[in-house]
Amino acid sequence: MATTEDIRSTLAEIVNDVAGIPAEDVQLDKSFTDDLDVDSLSMVEVVVEAEEKFDVKIPDDEVKNLKTVGDAVAFIERAQA
Repeated sequence: MATTEDIRSTLAEIVNDVAGIPAEDVQLDKSFTDDLDVDSLSMVEVVVEAEEKFDVKIPDDEVKNLKTVGDAVAFIERAQA
């Protein structure tokens, strides 16, 4: 199972690919929309890539709860457990 840092690092790569945000800016306390300027369309792409990379399913009704990078990491950790 991936560690918190492994998940954060992979998410950072995904956000960098999708939205062009420098990977080092993608930290656990950062808000996808407020801090990283990830719009709703880009967020869908991030979710799809994360589902593929981590072999998890993130239901649409859960996506709105993933406000910060930390929220997403915690969700993926729970989904993999």
